[in-house]
Amino acid sequence: MSAAAPSRQARSQRAGLRAEALAALVLTLKGYRIVARRYAAAGGEIDLIARRGDTVAFIEVKARARLDDARGAISAQKAARMARCVRHWLARNPWAAGLTLRCDAVFLAPLSLPRHVPAVLSLAID
Repeated sequence: MSAAAPSRQARSQRAGLRAEALAALVLTLKGYRIVARRYAAAGGEIDLIARRGDTVAFIEVKARARLDDARGAISAQKAARMARCVRHWLARNPWAAGLTLRCDAVFLAPLSLPRHVPAVLSLAID
């Protein structure tokens, strides 16, 4: 008896986990320390939270067939959900309040080097 083929959702989830692991490796090599992975709250999710020096970066990871497609995959709705999630995380991690906070992205595509883009979104957390 053969096992059923994984569903599209399962394949997508595994691909997302691989992309996040690769993004975490890239950031670690750049001197960041991963503080949290897949932080979910307030109807949103932050793929990675990383710290380097006095900066905490909330990182969206996007993997697509082409880097240009990955760059365009962060919608205004996603940015708003991410901002709510950042506020939630900050309320539970007051140690970060005095640090520089920003929203970064890591874009991934086959046959391309991963691209880390600092401050890809403005962080409106008021």
